[in-house]
Amino acid sequence: MRTFIAIDLDPALKDRVALLVQKLSRANPNVKWTDREGMHLTLKFLGEIDDAQAEAVKDGLRAVAARHHPFELGLRGTGTFPPGSRNPRVLWAGFEPRDELSALQADIEEELAHKGFPKEERPFRPHLTLGRVRTSRDIQKTVRELESWAEFEFGYMGAKAVTLFESTLTPEGARYTALGEFPLA
Repeated sequence: MRTFIAIDLDPALKDRVALLVQKLSRANPNVKWTDREGMHLTLKFLGEIDDAQAEAVKDGLRAVAARHHPFELGLRGTGTFPPGSRNPRVLWAGFEPRDELSALQADIEEELAHKGFPKEERPFRPHLTLGRVRTSRDIQKTVRELESWAEFEFGYMGAKAVTLFESTLTPEGARYTALGEFPLA
């Protein structure tokens, strides 16, 4: 099963971001836009794992969640990966830097490294993927529109749990199923 660990967004925040995605999607069909139900903050992508590994991940997430308290997450601004590229691959909304978020993500990396999962080598950049660019056709118009939201404050939510998700790829896009939710202490 293909899996990742994330913080699911609360419904009100998803609604606000979905309005932006709806507006952008009308302007550019060359982007695979994230649907409302797929909105989350990925903390670690695991890839393909088996049932035994999934149980080890769940044990690790229980331990990590017990060491962290709930905290506030703010979603603000937009951008692209790679930053400033004329041919971006990903359009995103960004999470405000929080020590609690960085500590939680680092603890997950450490805990799962002890269970045989390699650490991510790229720095953690908390973001919500709005869309993945399929082709750069008409993308500069979309990027200009996205830039007009660069300082927009989408809102805040309480981060209260981490979730292990299974990602099933379908012709309509990825579908996510929660395999376990682990409340922060």
